[in-house]
Amino acid sequence: MEEILVIAEHRQGAFRDITFEQLGFAQQAGALNNLSVTTVVLGMDAAGAEQLQSACDAVLYTDDARFADYNAPDYLLALSTIIRSRRPRLVVMGHTAQGMDLAPVLALRTGLPLITDCLGFEWTETQVLARRQLYAGKIDARLVLKPADTYMVNLRPGHFEGQPDMGKKATLEAFPAPVEDGASTRRFVEYITAETEDVDITDAEILVSIGRGIGKPENIPLVEAFAGAIGAALSCSRPVADNQWLPKTRQVGTSGKTVRPKIYIALGISGAFQHQAGMKNADTIIAVNTDPEAPIFSVAHYGIVGDLLEVLPVLTKKFTSTEV
Repeated sequence: MEEILVIAEHRQGAFRDITFEQLGFAQQAGALNNLSVTTVVLGMDAAGAEQLQSACDAVLYTDDARFADYNAPDYLLALSTIIRSRRPRLVVMGHTAQGMDLAPVLALRTGLPLITDCLGFEWTETQVLARRQLYAGKIDARLVLKPADTYMVNLRPGHFEGQPDMGKKATLEAFPAPVEDGASTRRFVEYITAETEDVDITDAEILVSIGRGIGKPENIPLVEAFAGAIGAALSCSRPVADNQWLPKTRQVGTSGKTVRPKIYIALGISGAFQHQAGMKNADTIIAVNTDPEAPIFSVAHYGIVGDLLEVLPVLTKKFTSTEV
């Protein structure tokens, strides 16, 4: 049976969310095209490969100190060997810092067509199609790929639903990674964690996001009070970040971060397609805007047409009230 090969991504002893998003995509594509799903885990001490057994059909893993942390030359040698020997129908990676570093060179070495920042992929009776956005999301393009036995895609983080448990029971297979003659051209030194003054909005289950409709930075404490009352993190659209009312790390959208919280509350955000691209996959979207024709209402599950400065105090009082 032909297969889809998912390249797992881990950091400091834990699988990253993109790994489970890749598996969710791969299982769906595999079911539609009669393909099994094999996950490749390059790590040391199997890197917890058994954690992925319920989400795929097979796990191919290494137990090698060279893979304790990501290092491109070692990964390239191991993955090119695996791809040439197994000849999968599709190789899947994340469009992350690691995936963007690895995929172009790997595609060149193996001669595979590559689609980066991929939002969709399908085989039809006559064509192979991939979907991605161009010009900062202004164009949603469907690309026809040249005929090939194997394709490679980098999936956009946050776009596909993560599936850590799909009722599978994958087999575990050790893979002795090849050794290249001579010293590696690169080596891992250390992780340097960026100093942050706020939370990672991609991990938040509830996000309260503000846009140009907030009016001025002096109104932000009003939103912070509401966010605190419901246990939410605070995020924003591009105008707020551009004006430095909130840090750039809080921005949602094509030029910011892609988020997928359980609840996304958009306050004073018109909802241009660049912003929608970063949040439209949230489980529940609630919008407050004075303009009933604002694009944000096209993706919102619930909407309030009104001034956020009038609506928020009422909502905050409701959530902080001790009355039964």
